[in-house]
Amino acid sequence: MKLKIYSILGLLTVFLISCNTVKQTKMEDSFSIVFMTDIHLQPELNAPEGFKQAIDTINSLKPDFVIAGGDLIMDALGQSYERSDSLYNMYVEMIKNLNMPVYNTMGNHEIYGLYIRDKAVENDAEYGEKMFEKRLGKSYYSFEHKGWKFYVLNSIEDTGRKSYFGWVDSTQMAWIKEDLAKTDTTTPIFISTHIPFITAFKQKYYGSTLMNDSSLVVANSKEVLDLFANHNLKLVYQGHLHTCEDISIDGIHFITGGAVCGAWWKGPNMSFEEGFSKITFTKNAFTTKYIDYGWTIKK
Repeated sequence: MKLKIYSILGLLTVFLISCNTVKQTKMEDSFSIVFMTDIHLQPELNAPEGFKQAIDTINSLKPDFVIAGGDLIMDALGQSYERSDSLYNMYVEMIKNLNMPVYNTMGNHEIYGLYIRDKAVENDAEYGEKMFEKRLGKSYYSFEHKGWKFYVLNSIEDTGRKSYFGWVDSTQMAWIKEDLAKTDTTTPIFISTHIPFITAFKQKYYGSTLMNDSSLVVANSKEVLDLFANHNLKLVYQGHLHTCEDISIDGIHFITGGAVCGAWWKGPNMSFEEGFSKITFTKNAFTTKYIDYGWTIKK
């Protein structure tokens, strides 16, 4: 009888150890991040207070890191150097309140002087994308985290006519191709882009037969996505439109991530509340949730 009891206890111990091992493995494989986009930080409209509330909410969620999806400030496109400089400084100081790393994506509103080229800003050392790069680092790059690979891309191009359009330039395309050549084809991949690669924005809100122009979508997104055709691209997170959508095509989710500022700090935009996305990853899958952090307009 004692032998049988010991055998049962031994089996039970093995079972408990096995369960504990499985649980630990799942904990190690799982992680979460936050994708926050379209902050449009400015001193007006209580935007710093709103952004601080979003930061506090993000800190409470304890993600491994944050990806900021562009349009971080409001704005550098047509403002003086002094105004643009002050907004960048404000953003840099405020994200120091986040308790985790922040990876920044360049949005159209980060491009200094694009609308005022005729005022000699084209010769300024920080004209265009240089202001972003000087303060926040490279405008496109990649990194790996717990088995996933993350690409942060620059999807803004200067038309040369005081405007921008959605485009990934040839230099960046060559870099993506080279970087992918060093990436295992089974590695799950996440892309951050400010201007969407794929969206149904115009069709949903303005008419089913209307097309998105290149100010709303990356004009050469097909060519970019073709570079990833033989890799394990899972998720593309997008900003710019201040709305939420999830389009799944060929196993890839194209998710437009709302806006921290809602309607530019004037309330919800098209019924979408001020918020950000929390994404939880496992080995080869993910779940997403859009989080309304509770901001209301302050008068």
